[in-house]
Amino acid sequence: MTVRILFYSILFSAIGLINYTGPVFLYNPGAAYSDSIFSLEQKAGEDSLFPIVKPLIPTFLGNNERNFYGRNAPEKLDLIWKLYLGEGETVISRKIGTKMWAGAGWTGQALLIQEDGRLYLIQGAFDHRLKKIDAETGSIIWEYEFDDVVKGTGTFWENPEPVGLEDKYIILQGSRLGISHFLDAKHVPSYRAVSYLTGKELWRLDSKWTHSYSRDVDGSALICNDTAYIGLENSLFTVFDPSPSKAKLKDGMLQPKIIQERKLYRMEDVEAHNYNVVTECSPSMLDRSIFIASGSGRVWAYDLDSRELSWEFYIGSDIDGSPVVTSDSALMISVEKQYIAGQGGIYKLKPGKDEADAVLWYFPTENKELIGWEGGVIGSVAINDFYAGDDDVKLAAFSAIDGYLYVVDHQSVLVDSLVAGPDSISLFPTPQLLFKRKIGPSISTPIFTDTKLIAAGYDGIKLFAYNEDLEFTLLDQFSVPCESTPVVYDGKVYIASRDGYLYCLGEKK
Repeated sequence: MTVRILFYSILFSAIGLINYTGPVFLYNPGAAYSDSIFSLEQKAGEDSLFPIVKPLIPTFLGNNERNFYGRNAPEKLDLIWKLYLGEGETVISRKIGTKMWAGAGWTGQALLIQEDGRLYLIQGAFDHRLKKIDAETGSIIWEYEFDDVVKGTGTFWENPEPVGLEDKYIILQGSRLGISHFLDAKHVPSYRAVSYLTGKELWRLDSKWTHSYSRDVDGSALICNDTAYIGLENSLFTVFDPSPSKAKLKDGMLQPKIIQERKLYRMEDVEAHNYNVVTECSPSMLDRSIFIASGSGRVWAYDLDSRELSWEFYIGSDIDGSPVVTSDSALMISVEKQYIAGQGGIYKLKPGKDEADAVLWYFPTENKELIGWEGGVIGSVAINDFYAGDDDVKLAAFSAIDGYLYVVDHQSVLVDSLVAGPDSISLFPTPQLLFKRKIGPSISTPIFTDTKLIAAGYDGIKLFAYNEDLEFTLLDQFSVPCESTPVVYDGKVYIASRDGYLYCLGEKK
């Protein structure tokens, strides 16, 4: 152990991190968590040059199906600690100019990583910085500065062929395009790889100018073996090699190897949406296909064998939420009220089917205007499938612009009951509504655990318990405005707020 700590000290001093106080200098003999959904733990003893790192929440909504949110929710929402994340300037448009944003926003869910038995958060913030934070104390380990505010959630990747310690564990993270850039800038490196251990930049991806009116990156990459898949806001589905050793110097930047790019829009979408064909969601995986939704109004499937877009489902609205994979091999799709005659809401789709047969049900939410939104659901759908037994009711929860939290049985539909779809003409089955609660308008994604449901929004955070009879009880609430999605582990809830702070909430001992 002593040799290992001495090695880290010498190594990081040699590369210029003399003031580095990161977790690799710490040793915690406590037992590692055994319930991670990823098997990426480094099998190493005390003489290993690498710390033992285990990702618990390594990407937005926890896994490649986007349906894992952590474990062991608390009974209360007492304040354990809070950390001021700061504020930063961002460009709204050439006409409007810049604004100052504080804290963190949509999607803004923290990654949760266990390192040598200690818990750390990776949190992007509006002060332009990605931060590694000690989850027990709220102290900052390192910060990496982007060119603009950091909105989305990153993805943790364990590099199977590292050159050294620094590129063994990597965070892939996006940001807005840059306060010194406009849409027509020659280069917009808004997606980057950062060393998890040191916070040092490893490469940057130059987001191309396309027919989309954005070059930001909000989505979280999906990584399968040594290949990463992401939809950039320029609406290019991008397949790339995340390894720094494969990166090449191009236009004065070390850039990752791009394997393939595919447009997630058609030209008629560009005209109908006035260039709003932005892709903001995170892709998900089901069998041998990767699914992604786009602001073009379409849900797409990318076939891993043919390496081509193999299926699409047209909705017509803007779509911001990520496709969520259910235990019965379906997709939950959020629909915003924009560019459509009908109401926004939630689709449950059977992928691979013709459009006429793909819809299992639709649940509309009420129209309501809020900060430019007209209604529908902006965040993603939460499901309890990861936690529920085979015979348990499979629940889906979603928070809407209309101010309500909805919970439905996503595997059953009402008999002899049809609702109008987003086009206001097509009629579809609709699921049984089990619970509806006024929580205030929200663009956040709620999260489940075994017996808890946590929902956040502009009016604060609500903690609910539910039982076998599917009775929901409000246990506690905490009043801070949130756009981000919470994460829960070991009796604590971590969530960033628009008031400038990152909060750790739980039952104060």
